[in-house]
Amino acid sequence: MTRTSLFRLALLCALLLPVFALAQTGTVRGFVYEESSGEPSIFTPVALRGATNYSAQTDVNGYFSISKVTPGAYTLQVIYLGFDTLQKKVDITADQIITEQLYLKKGSIQMRAVEVSAEKQQTQQNVRVGVTKLTPKQIERLPAIGGQADLAQYMQVVPGVVFTGDQGGQLYIRGGSPVQNKVLMDGMVLYNPFHSIGLFSVFDNDVIRNADILTGAFNAEYGGRVSSVMDITTRDGNKTRLGGKVAASTFAAKGLLEGPLKKQSAPGKGSSSFLLNFKHSYLDQTSKSLYSYVDTAGLPFKFTDLYGKISLNGANGSKVNFFGFNFTDGAKYRGISDLDWKNWGAGTNFVLVPSGSAVLIQGVFALSNYKIELLEGDLMPRTSSINNFNGGLNFKYFTGRNEVHYGFEVTGVKTDLSFFNSLGYELQQQKVSTELAGFLNYKIRAGKWVFDPGMRLQYYATLAVLSPEPRFGFKWNVSDRFRIKGAAGMYSQNLIATNNDRDVVNLFYGFITAPDDIPQTLTTKNGDVREIKDPLQHANHVVGGFEYDLTPKASINIEGYYKDFRQVTNVNREKLYNDTPEFASKPDEQKKDFIVETGSAYGADFLLTYENKGLYIWAVYSLNFVDRFDGTREYNPIWDRRNNVNLVASYTFGKHTSWKASARWNYGSGFPFTQNQGFYERLPFSDGIGTDINTANGDLAVIYGPLNGGRLTDYHRMDLGITKTWKLSEYQVVELDVSVTNVYDRENIFYRDRVTGKEVYQLPILPSVGFSYTF
Repeated sequence: MTRTSLFRLALLCALLLPVFALAQTGTVRGFVYEESSGEPSIFTPVALRGATNYSAQTDVNGYFSISKVTPGAYTLQVIYLGFDTLQKKVDITADQIITEQLYLKKGSIQMRAVEVSAEKQQTQQNVRVGVTKLTPKQIERLPAIGGQADLAQYMQVVPGVVFTGDQGGQLYIRGGSPVQNKVLMDGMVLYNPFHSIGLFSVFDNDVIRNADILTGAFNAEYGGRVSSVMDITTRDGNKTRLGGKVAASTFAAKGLLEGPLKKQSAPGKGSSSFLLNFKHSYLDQTSKSLYSYVDTAGLPFKFTDLYGKISLNGANGSKVNFFGFNFTDGAKYRGISDLDWKNWGAGTNFVLVPSGSAVLIQGVFALSNYKIELLEGDLMPRTSSINNFNGGLNFKYFTGRNEVHYGFEVTGVKTDLSFFNSLGYELQQQKVSTELAGFLNYKIRAGKWVFDPGMRLQYYATLAVLSPEPRFGFKWNVSDRFRIKGAAGMYSQNLIATNNDRDVVNLFYGFITAPDDIPQTLTTKNGDVREIKDPLQHANHVVGGFEYDLTPKASINIEGYYKDFRQVTNVNREKLYNDTPEFASKPDEQKKDFIVETGSAYGADFLLTYENKGLYIWAVYSLNFVDRFDGTREYNPIWDRRNNVNLVASYTFGKHTSWKASARWNYGSGFPFTQNQGFYERLPFSDGIGTDINTANGDLAVIYGPLNGGRLTDYHRMDLGITKTWKLSEYQVVELDVSVTNVYDRENIFYRDRVTGKEVYQLPILPSVGFSYTF
């Protein structure tokens, strides 16, 4: 049987499975939308009232499904914060599927208890281990640095996330490096979602519908990374009217335009819409006058982001989206480095609601290209590019209170890398890789228990390696206020980064697929020698914890985690010889381009949330331990921050709650770094053995101490912001935002020059003003 025949058979089985499961009961499903814009109403509780009561909650597409319903007359009911209560009568008959589209009208009565109930329902019915869900409203509760709220700023306060700084900062999630974090935008894989300044991402907050941050032990739906996942969903665009937003600040300007291409003639009818977003930073120019006290030459950051989307929406809720983007970034550190990267891509995703089946079908097909170049002084340039294709189909079916989710994925990657290590040896590689994957998740709700077993089969076709990856999660609702949860899984990935831990400014993130030039064995910390069976990276996760509702307005979430990085590939920092026959007697660690390490990450995260009327508090403490063993020595990687604290407060007040004040304070203990032990003169030996060492002029070279044996000073910073809103009409809103970054001007170290010993600091106190007009 050919691969095409197998795929067709699997697709047929996926479609027919829900048909055989209908039995003598009925199903009501559909979508919930906001009537004013046509946007899906996400995570909204839907109740079916009758002789027997049923309930469900919408997903990120606004979709809900209530199955195994006893035939009879019922009332669909939606009660949600900020909207009028919606009720609609439906008649359920045996073996029939009813599809409804429900439209919520904005209401004047604000029912906080309803929002609390919806959140509690979501936590009780889902495992949610290591998961943080973010919406634009939540992101806007932080002080808007540069006058614009951004996902990158809120990511820094998510439990388990460590941020390495304002300039060139990277995010490390529960012990994993950035390359071990999978980033998805509408199902498309992205390779660098954060700009060099570290305060802005490529995701504009006005475009985001929802962001799921999965910090570990994620279920079988996700694969191809060994640490974490960021899954971003964007909005479709207004389906009822033309609108938009223009904004400008001391950092950047942006514009958003959205509206219907074909207006929805009535609720429940087909439509089409568009969304176009543009954002450009001019900080490298404005900083020369506004922030000249930082650097008379200006701050060296610039970026431009362009994103567009067209949505075609069917009368039954089915839809197809076409989207594209172009992101660019640049940072010029005088005398150190000059970095530029570009990322463009295009794709389509869709949601299908077959009329004769209770299954929901979703799919994505996308292409992208990412290229980065770094120039450092007189060194040869480092360049890296990655062309990506990914596609997938997944199927979701609800059987009573349970949910079956299964699907197929294919990923193709081409990488091209030119890299020089700290000893001047060149590494060049061009590779093509293909991955195929299938997954099955079956969420079971039984009494007070929720079980989420799953299996993922990840096949690396280029390497002919199959990786079976079982996953499991559970939640025990001990009481209405107390819940215990846990999850575990096995993970693998084919992609590695080529950054060097000794980089003064760690900006370059090149990518390659699993290299062939690795040792045949690895030595663990306890001295065991293990055969390397494949060139992949492997990790196992275990996460456990509990949630407790202190009051209806306050809750705590405590999780402990352990990640066993059983096999991690890194660039060989100690390469001295080429891997040629003349050096066959030399050990692998001195001639291979890459080495294979083991390691672990473990710790605990504590989260306290409180929300009452206009006051919102988010308090996080994280205790982290990260280590690596390269076969001969144990060390802590540069993101091993032992203690991390984030305190966030936001308060809305005044007439019509038109004022908002916000604050954020962050403390982090010092990062590891490699200290200098001394200096020596490195002679070029340009004449070989005939070089006269008495007259030759050499370069000053550094004698390094133990790898990452020192610790930088602690980091702490406070940001404040205040926002005033004027509502001119139903759709016209003006906002003025004033914020101050690093209020008390803390000198947080950026790097220390190895030759002069001069310390260069992160951003000093930076006031900013932003203005926006929404229409």
